Amino acid sequence: MTRSHLLTDDRASSAAEFAMVLPLLLILIFGLIDAGRFMWDYNRAEKATQMGARFAAVADPPVSGLTDHSFAVSDGIPQGDPVPTANFGSITCGSASCGSCSGSVCGSLSFSATNFNRIADRMIQIYPAITRANVQITYRNVGLGFSGDPDNSDVSPLITVTLTGMQFRPITTRIFNAAFNMPAFSASVTGEDLSGTVSN
Repeated sequence: MTRSHLLTDDRASSAAEFAMVLPLLLILIFGLIDAGRFMWDYNRAEKATQMGARFAAVADPPVSGLTDHSFAVSDGIPQGDPVPTANFGSITCGSASCGSCSGSVCGSLSFSATNFNRIADRMIQIYPAITRANVQITYRNVGLGFSGDPDNSDVSPLITVTLTGMQFRPITTRIFNAAFNMPAFSASVTGEDLSGTVSN
């Protein structure tokens, strides 16, 4: 083959063009797959948080003593009056304890790991990447309920379940072992009977 034939020969041009386009095509395909996976994980984390809040509204709270405390007897609040935030403001529970409590009732409250784990485990059923350490539950007095309620808790708190510290690992960055932090997820509902071990 002469030199002029070599310069004008285009038999392998398709292979060379394909080799140049292939990496971009693979990045595009795996990027689309990762976008779909991210939306799937995001949706599962969001639904798990909502289910955790729903479960917490109807199950025994991890704050032992809150549902049994009679503000009429112990704190002298007239029966039928709403419980002031000075007596109970809010309390936040994590996987190991309850803290950030405000109000005079705080000294009589304790942490129930069994009740906390029940709520967290229900969330884990929906999104297995969750660990108990990712879950936080806050009970906040918003003025619902009344002192001396004979049937339910004197306080019907606003319950906020927060899911934090979740990460997403894209396929395209696995070789670098890179992960991206997902946003915090939060869902709030008003406490209902706060009694039991199952949710509907």
